Amino acid sequence: MTERVELGIEGMTCASCVARVERALRKQPGVDQVSVNLATERATVSFEPGAATVGNLLDAIRKAGYEPAIAEATIGVSGMTCASCVARVERRVGKLAGILDVSVNLSTEKAHVRYLPGMAGPAEIREAIRQAGYEPVEATAQSEEAPNHTESRALKRSLILAAALAIPVFAIAMLTLASGTRHLMTSLMPATAWSWLELVLVTPVQFVAGWRFYRGGWAELRHFSPGMNSLVMLGSNAAYFYSLVALVAPGLFPSGTAQTYFDSAGVIVTLILLGRYLEAVAKGRTSQAIRSLIRLQARSARVVRDGEEREVPIEEVQVPDIVQVRPGERIPVDGEVIGGTSFVDESMITGEPVPVAKNAGDPVVGGTVNGNGSLRFRATSVGADTVLSQIIRMVESAQAEKPRIQAVADRVAGVFVPLVMAAALVTFFAWLFAGPGAALSLAFVTGVSVLLIACPCAMGLATPTAVMVGTGKGAEMGVLFRRGTALETLAGIDTVVMDKTGTLTRGRPELTDFEVAGSIGRAAALRLVAAAEADSEHPVAEAIVRGARGQGVELPAAQGFSAEPGYGIEATVEGHRVHVGADRYMDRLAVDVTPLAGRAAALAREAKTPLYAAVDGQLAAVIAVADPPKEESRDTVTTLHALGLKVAMVTGDNQATADAVAAQLGIDRVLAEVLPGQKAEEVQRLQGEGARVAFVGDGINDAPALTRADVGIAIGTGTDIAIESADVVLMRGDLTGIINAISLARRTLRTIHMNFVWAYGYNVLLIPIAAGVLYPFSGYLLNPMLAAGAMSISSLFVLTNSLRLRRFRSEARPNAGASRQAGSVAAAQEA
Repeated sequence: MTERVELGIEGMTCASCVARVERALRKQPGVDQVSVNLATERATVSFEPGAATVGNLLDAIRKAGYEPAIAEATIGVSGMTCASCVARVERRVGKLAGILDVSVNLSTEKAHVRYLPGMAGPAEIREAIRQAGYEPVEATAQSEEAPNHTESRALKRSLILAAALAIPVFAIAMLTLASGTRHLMTSLMPATAWSWLELVLVTPVQFVAGWRFYRGGWAELRHFSPGMNSLVMLGSNAAYFYSLVALVAPGLFPSGTAQTYFDSAGVIVTLILLGRYLEAVAKGRTSQAIRSLIRLQARSARVVRDGEEREVPIEEVQVPDIVQVRPGERIPVDGEVIGGTSFVDESMITGEPVPVAKNAGDPVVGGTVNGNGSLRFRATSVGADTVLSQIIRMVESAQAEKPRIQAVADRVAGVFVPLVMAAALVTFFAWLFAGPGAALSLAFVTGVSVLLIACPCAMGLATPTAVMVGTGKGAEMGVLFRRGTALETLAGIDTVVMDKTGTLTRGRPELTDFEVAGSIGRAAALRLVAAAEADSEHPVAEAIVRGARGQGVELPAAQGFSAEPGYGIEATVEGHRVHVGADRYMDRLAVDVTPLAGRAAALAREAKTPLYAAVDGQLAAVIAVADPPKEESRDTVTTLHALGLKVAMVTGDNQATADAVAAQLGIDRVLAEVLPGQKAEEVQRLQGEGARVAFVGDGINDAPALTRADVGIAIGTGTDIAIESADVVLMRGDLTGIINAISLARRTLRTIHMNFVWAYGYNVLLIPIAAGVLYPFSGYLLNPMLAAGAMSISSLFVLTNSLRLRRFRSEARPNAGASRQAGSVAAAQEA
């Protein structure tokens, strides 16, 4: 039996492209037929499902040099209450043809789906959600209002109604049972009349305030996938209808068992509603960070059009509109200053409280606040392309992704509720046939208690709430987790590999030494070398040129410039062929560097980078440049050691220079003389030795290593954060963000583990107690009302425990001195 799929393909331009894609797909095991259409840019493939997968076909298209068309959709899901709801939606949507993966987040109440266009689409996904028993809604992430605000208000109304009626029912039941007040109550009305009053009061609680449980519970049972609503519906209905029959027809019950539990039915619904309402409020707080970011967006902008200023909605600003910002106003979009001077508060991007001076030519970022001056700037990014929108999108993406630990929990929760229902039935019949005295009452109480106490709400909330708060807190601290799984992976790394230039060092080398050999004079050699380097964009070349000009050297034009990454450059200057580069470059050119090798070694021991220059094939000079470490580099390495991590440095410098820098900073391992393209190989080699590696680089030339590492950490700048290769982006330019990221990741994972210990431990401990294991020894039987309350408390514990992450603080600060290091270490260890 074969399966047929249609795959969109981007990038095909001719018949040879079609042939290449067809060959790549036919090579896959299990593929029966392949037809690629250039006009429609689609491939139709028939394959044996057991031998091939859609994922293999997509990989084959990528390896052929083309990109398969994959679409994504985020759809809100209304009505989910627990982890079994999540599992049900994922199963139903995942069964659709063309669905690659689906991730449902209980906390955000959203489904994120990747699918093949043409085989599936948003309409089919929404219908699958409806078939699962839930209602698809528009995902309104870009809103200041909490997504569950409407649900909170509805729950509040139901809770007020339930409490207003259930409290009198509970009071009546307690007063008629208590020996001190029983006579007073029966003197006012017979006991049966009080029971009828309880019935009148509790019925609206059951069928009006508690109607949501009927609606959700029947949908769950109809789709053979019971969840929280099913458990509450069955538990409260058992108490209500048992009591109703006992009141109307007591003769049907064995002697001593015709008791009413109207108070239990009413209080169960009220307590569950209370728990749901408090959950909704707490879940709203978990997304507070993202709403705070959204509130930074301006509502309108003052745009100069046709020589006049006019205020327009922010959505109507276009590139390259001229925007005027007055003192104290929020800058609406990203742009470049063309007029005026001011100081701008960029703390929401950089975290630095000191305003930044802005003059003509300087960039400004939407969402930051203008100071006392007036600015006019040209819009360069608007809408979804602004830095603030990118930050919001990154945080939302990380919150939508499901860590591995949550995927396991969801699979468990998918079978948990049916097992609980089976356990409740076993408990009921065990007490019914083996219980002492009024066995029916014992069977009823224990069966209902098991149903109510074992709801998997806490399991479903354990991970997403912690991830939401953790990623939101990270954004506040300038740490952007681009993927939710990065939190889990970063918490488990044991080795941090850092690129030297621009990461550990300032990234602006300075010319420190220039010594000549042979007959050429120093001034002439420097003039030729600096002229040859003038066309290079490498930081070392810029340092040489800057140093020569600083000494008053005028540079002639160079011709025939070429550069070989990792080796050096060559150019023709005033008829001389000039080569500048590392010793390996000189070896390739057969230039003897022996006369200056000793001096080069001495410079390397001083943590300087030695280079050689050759003119017309003869050794001319040894050059040294030094890139001083950032002020916080040593403190950061020390703190990483305190966290139990090994620190390695990768650099293209020679071994002696690299060792000198490592000695200054206290680095454990040095990977020197590594070409730019070899950084990923060095990371892979460390992983082969069993290390779990986080690579820290600038996110541009380090892209392969960032991708290869278990976690890639890119040190970006506030205005250039969209670095696709990294899992974590540090918006600020200092290394203390690494400490914050690792400490926060560890704290978040510890919170998730604590949530799971509570959620599962709670069930493991209390289900037997609800089933009555203590009754033979102590006579204690868990009341269904207490079971309902305990279930709500378990979910609230998970939520409040996750919200504690909002108080996470790190003592690490930019340019922290050694005197403050003890505080940083203590905070990091605590996290």
